[in-house]
Amino acid sequence: MTAPAVSSTVDDNTGLGRIRLDRPEQRNPLSSATMREVTAALRALGADERVRVVVIGAAGPVFSAGHDLREMIGRTLEDEREIFDACVEMMEAVQQIPQPVIASVQGAAVAAGCQLVAACDLAVAASTAVFGTPGVRIGLFCSTPMVAVSRAVGRKRALQMLLTGETIDAATAADWGLVNLVVPPDELEDRTRALAARIVEASPLTLRIGKQAFYRQVDLPQGLAYREMAETMATNAVTCDAQEGMTAFVEKRPPTWQGR
Repeated sequence: MTAPAVSSTVDDNTGLGRIRLDRPEQRNPLSSATMREVTAALRALGADERVRVVVIGAAGPVFSAGHDLREMIGRTLEDEREIFDACVEMMEAVQQIPQPVIASVQGAAVAAGCQLVAACDLAVAASTAVFGTPGVRIGLFCSTPMVAVSRAVGRKRALQMLLTGETIDAATAADWGLVNLVVPPDELEDRTRALAARIVEASPLTLRIGKQAFYRQVDLPQGLAYREMAETMATNAVTCDAQEGMTAFVEKRPPTWQGR
């Protein structure tokens, strides 16, 4: 029996849910089966009230080399559509679950692997990590990675990655906005946990409201975004946790969160 390509765990003490790509000997390819496993794991963790933050990482020296090209050769158009539909479903699940999702990147993240990093809410990278969208070099333009990457780094930088197929190092990825932090490789785990722990201090209800609101407004025209977010803040303000948080601030005490 083939072992799962993805493992998923929950730490009850920290509220940290983990998803790990677990095919290091194959450079953690995002096959259709693997992407479906990741999507299922995301949805399961998203529905788990113990989970406050989700971290996506990978075993071995490579985060992910992207799609499994072996399953894309000699296939029909419908077969290819199924692969990319599974990819879109996985990427959307990252942003649909209520908890913040952090990518913890220890090595190369290219093509759909780079897309997965870009789709995550936050990303911490080891200084040895590299990022790229090299599809143009094999005749398969990284069109779905382009969606997430262009939204993270902007048009000119995304097109530089997409048209040349060249990789960028972790420092450049941070400068361009693809990742939040670059840390020494031996500090990746601790720094990712520290970032997650800082997020866990906040109300889970407020985090859910805020994450959903961010993606709802980010591509709207400014005027419409302001109107929608004004209503979001008003409805947020009357929730139990907002009232508790504001009261605790005024009373100079730690808040006690009640909402989910």
